[in-house]
Amino acid sequence: MVLAIFWQFFLLGLMSFGGPAAHIGYFKKRFVDELNWLDANTYASFVALSQVIPGPGSSQVGFAIGYHRFGLLGGIAAFLGFTSPSFVLLFSLAVSSDPWLNESWFNGLIHGLKLMAVVVVFDAVLSMYNQFCRKLITRIIMMLAAIISLSISTLWSQLGILFIAGAMGYYFLSPRSLNATLQRHQSAQSIKFNYKWLVLFVLLFAFSLLFIDQNEPMSQLFAQFYQAGALVFGGGHVVLPLLEMTVGQNMTSERFLTGYAMAQAVPGPMFSIAAFLGAELLNDTPLLGAVIATIAIFLPGFLLFLAVCHSWQSSLELPSIQGGISGINAAVVGLLVTAFVTPVMSSALTSLVDVLIVLIGFSLLKLFRLNIMWLLFIFSLLGISSNLTLLLG
Repeated sequence: MVLAIFWQFFLLGLMSFGGPAAHIGYFKKRFVDELNWLDANTYASFVALSQVIPGPGSSQVGFAIGYHRFGLLGGIAAFLGFTSPSFVLLFSLAVSSDPWLNESWFNGLIHGLKLMAVVVVFDAVLSMYNQFCRKLITRIIMMLAAIISLSISTLWSQLGILFIAGAMGYYFLSPRSLNATLQRHQSAQSIKFNYKWLVLFVLLFAFSLLFIDQNEPMSQLFAQFYQAGALVFGGGHVVLPLLEMTVGQNMTSERFLTGYAMAQAVPGPMFSIAAFLGAELLNDTPLLGAVIATIAIFLPGFLLFLAVCHSWQSSLELPSIQGGISGINAAVVGLLVTAFVTPVMSSALTSLVDVLIVLIGFSLLKLFRLNIMWLLFIFSLLGISSNLTLLLG
């Protein structure tokens, strides 16, 4: 059974381009419609849970399917199967791309992929803004988060932003009706967390706070990526600002964005960028670095799933939880705006031609709903050809 779970997710990991939304569609088609491993309602509950706890959304859904099928071993098998193709590809690119760095075609390819990243992240900002910033107070939270994170670029400032946003959401966005109050008392009585996983999550987070500034490379690496996985709501591109603020300080902006661009070009979860960055940061033992970073960034989301999976629906009925999550989601949009401004846009747009290419790419994505693979092909070709043209000219 475990091998069957691994194999099914491995096959999906080889072909799952298009980001979390596309992955969730692949999972439904394969495991609900074709294999009947779970029913549609159970699957929908897993998708909903992945939206309200930190971590990589689609990978959490995959872990939940494996867990539903064969317990903890099933969840681990699903994670390994779905993540291993992108892990291998990104690790291989990290350790083998240095000889190409001075090649004009490779520099052009990277530039084209960075321009595509501008399009994809801007689309993510817009879609998340439309989803999470519908009220005036959520727009205020979003703008404050963006302004503060642009002005004070530290990990502690981001922690403070998320805490303040949660408090504002609790105060301004929690339902206040009598029904909500009754619902709160009823739900509180039925909530039962699996505390051993919750305690492990908290202990590891405390460890990450203690070791993130230490000189022990492996402990620091684990701490940086664990914090990123523990604090990212929404997954996907939202992990970018936290990683840029922590691990991005230990490498060049060019190399950091190369990893981000490469993560766009491979199938599987965006969080697999950890394999590229981990290999870069622990360059004496790149495979160990890639493994530590990958485990650390995925682990917090899985621990929280295990802690709340049996009681999360009751938790979500609590008005205070609803309000707090609404505030945090709005702040996440502001943090993503910061990442879009720098480093994504500031390092990718170097000319008016770049701006024009991005506008055309965004039009193709939104107006013509161009598949991400076609977008990848177009931007790669434009990047290579433009660099070669400059070289020959």
